[in-house]
Amino acid sequence: MEFFHLRAGEEFIRLGQVLKAAGFVENGGQAKEVIQDGFVSVNGEVETRRGRKLYPNDVLSYEENELTVKQ
Repeated sequence: MEFFHLRAGEEFIRLGQVLKAAGFVENGGQAKEVIQDGFVSVNGEVETRRGRKLYPNDVLSYEENELTVKQ
Protein backbone atom coordinates (compact mmCIF):
# COMPACT_ATOMS: atom_id res chain seq x y z
CA MET A 1 0.00 0.00 0.00
CA GLU A 2 1.17 3.49 -0.85
CA PHE A 3 0.56 6.70 1.06
CA PHE A 4 -0.30 10.17 -0.19
CA HIS A 5 0.53 12.95 2.25
CA LEU A 6 -1.51 16.14 2.22
CA ARG A 7 0.46 19.38 2.18
CA ALA A 8 0.71 21.34 5.40
CA GLY A 9 -2.54 23.19 6.01
CA GLU A 10 -4.60 21.08 3.59
CA GLU A 11 -7.64 19.31 5.03
CA PHE A 12 -8.51 17.34 1.87
CA ILE A 13 -7.59 16.73 -1.76
CA ARG A 14 -9.91 15.98 -4.66
CA LEU A 15 -9.98 12.52 -6.19
CA GLY A 16 -8.84 13.56 -9.68
CA GLN A 17 -5.89 15.45 -8.21
CA VAL A 18 -4.70 12.41 -6.24
CA LEU A 19 -4.85 10.17 -9.32
CA LYS A 20 -2.64 12.62 -11.21
CA ALA A 21 -0.25 13.37 -8.34
CA ALA A 22 0.26 9.67 -7.62
CA GLY A 23 1.01 9.00 -11.28
CA PHE A 24 -1.93 6.63 -11.76
CA VAL A 25 -3.09 8.73 -14.74
CA GLU A 26 -1.30 11.19 -17.01
CA ASN A 27 -3.75 14.10 -17.00
CA GLY A 28 -7.10 15.42 -15.80
CA GLY A 29 -8.94 14.10 -18.85
CA GLN A 30 -7.76 10.58 -18.20
CA ALA A 31 -8.64 10.93 -14.50
CA LYS A 32 -12.16 12.03 -15.43
CA GLU A 33 -12.56 9.08 -17.78
CA VAL A 34 -11.42 6.33 -15.39
CA ILE A 35 -13.51 7.80 -12.56
CA GLN A 36 -16.68 8.15 -14.64
CA ASP A 37 -16.21 4.64 -16.05
CA GLY A 38 -16.27 3.21 -12.52
CA PHE A 39 -12.65 2.04 -12.29
CA VAL A 40 -11.89 3.93 -9.06
CA SER A 41 -13.12 3.16 -5.57
CA VAL A 42 -12.85 5.08 -2.32
CA ASN A 43 -13.10 3.18 0.95
CA GLY A 44 -14.30 0.09 -0.91
CA GLU A 45 -17.11 1.77 -2.87
CA VAL A 46 -17.04 2.76 -6.54
CA GLU A 47 -16.75 6.55 -6.86
CA THR A 48 -17.81 8.37 -10.04
CA ARG A 49 -17.33 11.97 -8.87
CA ARG A 50 -13.96 13.45 -9.86
CA GLY A 51 -14.39 16.24 -7.31
CA ARG A 52 -14.89 13.86 -4.36
CA LYS A 53 -12.93 15.16 -1.40
CA LEU A 54 -10.50 12.72 0.15
CA TYR A 55 -9.58 13.17 3.79
CA PRO A 56 -6.88 11.54 5.93
CA ASN A 57 -7.34 7.74 6.20
CA ASP A 58 -9.47 7.51 3.04
CA VAL A 59 -8.30 4.63 0.84
CA LEU A 60 -8.30 5.00 -2.95
CA SER A 61 -8.12 1.93 -5.22
CA TYR A 62 -7.42 1.97 -8.96
CA GLU A 63 -6.46 -1.16 -10.87
CA GLU A 64 -3.91 -2.98 -8.68
CA ASN A 65 -2.95 0.26 -6.90
CA GLU A 66 -4.10 1.17 -3.41
CA LEU A 67 -3.31 4.46 -1.74
CA THR A 68 -4.11 5.85 1.70
CA VAL A 69 -4.39 9.60 2.30
CA LYS A 70 -2.37 10.80 5.27
CA GLN A 71 -2.05 14.16 7.01
